[in-house]
Amino acid sequence: MKRTVMLIMVASRKESASKVQQILTGWGCMIKTRLGIHDGILDNCTETGLIILEIVGEEEKKVEMERKLNVIPGVIAKKVDLELA
Repeated sequence: MKRTVMLIMVASRKESASKVQQILTGWGCMIKTRLGIHDGILDNCTETGLIILEIVGEEEKKVEMERKLNVIPGVIAKKVDLELA
């Protein structure tokens, strides 16, 4: 069994969130699971966030999504492949 996850750190949510969302919407059919995590609630929201995606599809498209996310200033994306032997 092989799974691919994408870890996305967002340094400045107010400046980068809409660009990240636009890319994720464009690649939405590849996203099986999405989890967003940030510290704080209501008036104490932090500027940083972590998005965890489980993605499916062709390897080339996964790599392209990672590349497009990494072009956004303040965003770091890492694709991780996990496989049980």
